Amino acid sequence: MGEEDLNPEFTRCVEKGKIVTFAKGPSLVSKELDSANDDLIASKDSLARGNYKWATIQAYYSMFHMARALIYAKKYREKSHYCLVVALEHLYVERGVLEKGLVESLVIGKEMRESADYRSSFSKEGGENLIRAAEDFRDSVGKLLKK
Repeated sequence: MGEEDLNPEFTRCVEKGKIVTFAKGPSLVSKELDSANDDLIASKDSLARGNYKWATIQAYYSMFHMARALIYAKKYREKSHYCLVVALEHLYVERGVLEKGLVESLVIGKEMRESADYRSSFSKEGGENLIRAAEDFRDSVGKLLKK
């Protein structure tokens, strides 16, 4: 699959400047993975302290930084959370190297983060579930980036 096979949504994100080429992206992959790991550790700590709102927000941002690491590895950068998902689908899911369910977990995580952040709607169970999803995401991203 080459540039001529761009999916229409990816093309729209590029045309709107929400996905841009980013030559130095690969050099920032490890920084993004470190941020993801820090956020995952923080989310577990927040959960243990009963701060379910922050556990949810931090678990999502852990996934966000992992997703960003993946697109940085492909020399792209996102300028919106939505186009980050579009880039993951185009660069990884459509090529059969990342499970669609993992990207769906990221989307659900984004919705949960927004709910926690903007509507004060969160729960212990939601935080626990999102942390597990972030751990699954981390495991898959780690395998992909080692190839």
